[in-house]
Order: sequence, then structure tokens, then C-alpha cells
Amino acid sequence: MAMFQPARGTHDLIGEDCRRHQAVIDTARRISALYGFEEWATPIFEDTKVFARSLGDTSDVVMKEMYSFEDRGGESVTLRPEGTAGVCRALVSNGLVQGGLPRKVFYAGPMFRYERPQKGRYRQFHQIGLEILGAPEPLADAEAIACGWHIQKELGIDAGTTLEVNTLGDLPSRDAYRAALVAHFSAHKTALSEDSQLRLEKNPLRILDSKHLQDKPLVAAAPTIFDHLTAEARAFFEAVLRHLDAFGVPHTVNPGIVRGLDYYSHTAFEFVTQRLGTQGTVMAGGRYNGLVEEMGGPPTPSVGWAAGVERLGLLLEANGRTPGPPRPVAVIPVGDAAEGPALDLLQALRRAGIAAEIAYRGNLKRRMERANRIGARAAVILGEEEMAAGRAQIRDLDAGTQESVAINEVAARLA
Repeated sequence: MAMFQPARGTHDLIGEDCRRHQAVIDTARRISALYGFEEWATPIFEDTKVFARSLGDTSDVVMKEMYSFEDRGGESVTLRPEGTAGVCRALVSNGLVQGGLPRKVFYAGPMFRYERPQKGRYRQFHQIGLEILGAPEPLADAEAIACGWHIQKELGIDAGTTLEVNTLGDLPSRDAYRAALVAHFSAHKTALSEDSQLRLEKNPLRILDSKHLQDKPLVAAAPTIFDHLTAEARAFFEAVLRHLDAFGVPHTVNPGIVRGLDYYSHTAFEFVTQRLGTQGTVMAGGRYNGLVEEMGGPPTPSVGWAAGVERLGLLLEANGRTPGPPRPVAVIPVGDAAEGPALDLLQALRRAGIAAEIAYRGNLKRRMERANRIGARAAVILGEEEMAAGRAQIRDLDAGTQESVAINEVAARLA
């Protein structure tokens, strides 16, 4: 047994796992670029206040899950638990809030939360996400969602996910809804979990996002925000739904969708699946109109989402869509004199964009065995006779055929 194992809640990405992981990120990067998003990369740790201010002190993330510590200079820093706060901080600290809005940002990278590890959920996990910063229009909400849907379609997992969308309303709507929730939950306060009793005093909307089983019946019986929407908030939500129809994104309205962070307003949504067990959310987000202001910038209405790379990878695996590695060409020198020309040919193939490998040692038989073991599609054999004639033998390892080709034509023949 190995002396050391990965820390609890972390995992190694090797072979197929790594290829699925990279396929998710590469696909998201490519599709988001089609929608005009540029990639940003923010630090994996920030001043703790970046997250404590933006996520809210009653959120599970701040209360229970953040990896925060004091550095050697006595500053409190936190490994990022999510990507949105860092992107908004970067917008402000880099002086990008004056002109040039909206900005469309894509990001990918590791996040950190101290929570119970389970299938598809880790303490170091990875997310892709995007933000549209400085766009108050409902069309921005719909386009962000449409981009996420496009990414899932490109990955081939869209048939297994469903978009559920809700509204959190504007500030007057939420104030009226908050009062209704306080009245409802206060009547059953002693039946609430300890966490929800605390939230009842500070942010009752958070109770709707409770994971405690004892809260579920009370949450199910709670009033919905649709009885408390202002005319403006209702019109905004209806416009989002119309735009989703125009983008061809199927959706259902679910009044129970509540983003778990303080900075959300108006649109909230989740792409959910039944293929991952109880942890069914694979992509989630919504509109946040106060977060950039929390970072010291001007009011900057924004919208975005994040998706777990591990969970999307699990859907790829479930759908049998794990990408395979490129099948290489094996370059096989026969005799010491052939090694130099073989290395020249090896690099010529790689410059032509052809995956190519060479065994470091062994006779012809051993090198051919290795070519088969690595799944090579062809072997290029260089011996004394071939070099004297300026040619190489190309053996098709699938068909079992072999032909002699001029060395300077090998790359074109294998392209």
C-alpha cells in the first residue's frame, strides 16, 4: 500500500479522467469564445473579505466551508470557494468599470470548499463559468444561459439535463417576499433546523435553500415570490423566458430555485440531471446587481453561471463520450546508424501535427511490441537499406499492410 494518499476530498486526474476533464474545459472555452467571452484568470486565493462580503455571512460557504487562514504577514486570506467574486474584484481593481461595459468573461480553474466529499463533489474541485458584467437587460440573462446550453449540446450531454428557472425579483419584490417568509417560518420556528432559525433572523430567503430534512416540509409549504413580484420584476422575468424561447433553450419554471449567495436578484436557474444521484445540479447561476458595488465599484448589473467540471465529466462518462488520446505513429530505427535520421523524422512528424513516439531502447521486435501496446496506428521503420534508398517502410498496424515511401513524403502520407 502506498505510504501517502491524496488528501481527503481531493483526487488525481489520470488517463481517461484527465481527458474528460480537459474536454469539458476545452469545449467550454471554444463555445464561449463564439459568444464573445474572453478568458480571465484570477488568483486562487484572495483577501478573505472578498468572499465574506460577497457571499454573505449567513451562507453555508462562509459559515462552514471556506478554507481561510492567516498568512505570515498576519493577513487573512481564503482559497477561492467560487469564481464570481474574484472576477468582480478584478473588474474593479484593474480599473475596468469606467467604459467598455458590458464585459463578457469566461474562467476555468480549481475552487476549494470544506464539505463532505461525495460522488462528483470534492474539497478541491474545478469549475468553468462565465459572467456578463454591466448588462442590465434580460437578453443578457438568456444569452448566458443559451451559451451554457450550447456547451452541454457540444459535449453531447444535453439530453440528460433540464433547465429550471426562477426569479428572485427586484428589491421591492424581495422585501415583500421576505416579510411573507418571516411570517410563515416564524409560525413554525421551533420545527426549523438550528441553521434555519439563525437565517430567519438574518436572511429568511436562505431557508428555501436549506439541505436539512426537517426543513423540507416547511419549505414546501412556504409562499412563492410570484405573489409578491412588482410589475417591473414580472416583466423582466417574462422577457427572459421569451428570449430563452428565441434561443431555442427548453426550460421549466421552478419557484423553488434559490441561489445560495446574497448577491443574486431577478433570474436564478439550474441545469439539473437525474443521472448523478442526489447531487443533480451540473450548472447554476443567475443575475447579481450589487456584487461589483460590494467590491468598491459603481452599480454594475451582471449575470453569470458556474458549472462543476467533475460533474460534467461524470455525464460524459455516463454517456460513453470519453475522448481517447490521439493514436500515435511509432518511429522505429533499426541499428544505431538509423537513430539520428529517425529522430529527424520524429520531429518532422510532430511539426506536421502528427502524434509520434520513439522507444528509447530495444530491437525491432521489442519496439514493435511497444508500438502495439501504446495503440499506435502505424509504424515507420528505418533501417540501413531504407536510409541508403532515402525511403522508409510504413506499416499500417490496423490493416497489417506495409509500403515503402520516400522519407520526405512520410508526413504527408500519414497526415
